[in-house]
Amino acid sequence: MSSFTPAEITYLQSQRLAHLATSGPGGQPHVVPVGFRYNAADDTIQVGGHDFAQRKKYRDVERNPRVAVVIDDFASFDPWHPRMVEVRGQAEILPTGGAALGRDFAPQMFRIRPERILSLGIEANQGLYELNARSVPEDR
Repeated sequence: MSSFTPAEITYLQSQRLAHLATSGPGGQPHVVPVGFRYNAADDTIQVGGHDFAQRKKYRDVERNPRVAVVIDDFASFDPWHPRMVEVRGQAEILPTGGAALGRDFAPQMFRIRPERILSLGIEANQGLYELNARSVPEDR
């Protein structure tokens, strides 16, 4: 059983750009756009990019694997309808698999296991600013 709702999975599968937040030395936040994919087989978010292992986000995760990733867009501007899924969790560094995430991507990638999921504007019965937030059980 997935940690994500069917509507969240459909949304994640329709997007390719996310914003990854890591914590640098001394706790300074760092947010960057990254390529991503939802992996249904292990119910994770996979993140990769160009020269991935040489980037600050990679060094940040080596020191502190706690991350957040936000996937967002607008369904429409008129009427105003923002959508987003935020995933908080632990990033695991994998030495391979990243090249499948995007053109000329490095082999290294992160696999993020959700611990907390927040979504907005995704569910059909959800109010415009009604946040769907839940923690993911550790034993899933």
